[in-house]
Amino acid sequence: MENIIVGTDFSNSAMTAMRHAVALAIRSKATLHIAWVKTPGAKSVEEENIDGHFTSNAQNKLQELVNLCKKESPESHINSVILEGKVHVEIPRYANNLPNSIIVMGAHGASGFEEGYIGNNAFRLVNGSQVPVLIMRENIQINRDLHKIFVPIDISFETLQKMKISIELAKYFAAQVYLFGVVYPNNNESRHIVNVQLRHAADMCEEANVRYEVETHNVSNNDVCNTILKSAKELDANLITIMREEQETDFTASRNMRQILSTCPMPLLIIPNKNAFSVGR
Repeated sequence: MENIIVGTDFSNSAMTAMRHAVALAIRSKATLHIAWVKTPGAKSVEEENIDGHFTSNAQNKLQELVNLCKKESPESHINSVILEGKVHVEIPRYANNLPNSIIVMGAHGASGFEEGYIGNNAFRLVNGSQVPVLIMRENIQINRDLHKIFVPIDISFETLQKMKISIELAKYFAAQVYLFGVVYPNNNESRHIVNVQLRHAADMCEEANVRYEVETHNVSNNDVCNTILKSAKELDANLITIMREEQETDFTASRNMRQILSTCPMPLLIIPNKNAFSVGR
């Protein structure tokens, strides 16, 4: 991990995301980029020329955030950037141009993603990003230093792609990886495939000298999201890592994505399905 891009609109949820981003920057020694997006409807050119303060105010606020982050992490390289366009387009575009990057975003609302900066953009940003996205609601009160990373493993081959960054994060924080096998559909074939996937995932943890535990859970109905979230909470995990899948065989398929984004009680790391994160085994 070399670059962390944290999107901000100077809200409470953005501040929550920034605090987590700083903790990650300290551990990974990555460069932290604090990005603000001037959206098309935010201010017209005429209005900006009249008062002369709109963009300059944003620049001042960004510098204040940079200074705040430097107080907590004086050795980190921290900069700010102003982008212009649509949030869900410009932040991923900026991140895509940086090597080995991750996006960190906050979300408004106590019960899920609502209207606003990250509201309607959340689903499109996650689906459009070619880099991992760490996203969290503003009401999350959870330790920034990771101690248990919850990694669901299902029947799709792509599910193992999330292991690379999960192990990387575990090494940064000396955290434990919790491998949670999801047997759905609940039949013998699925159970066999999940067990094979879990063995591969466990091998990867052992090779990286990362602590791990393994559990398998049978899901007898289409309630996989709730099962995952409930189990992660009971285990006191403070990060869930999931794949952004296109196939209906995976619980993170688009029909379930809004549910898990809206109800996850802890930071959620979503990994795009692409060759750059393919399994090396």
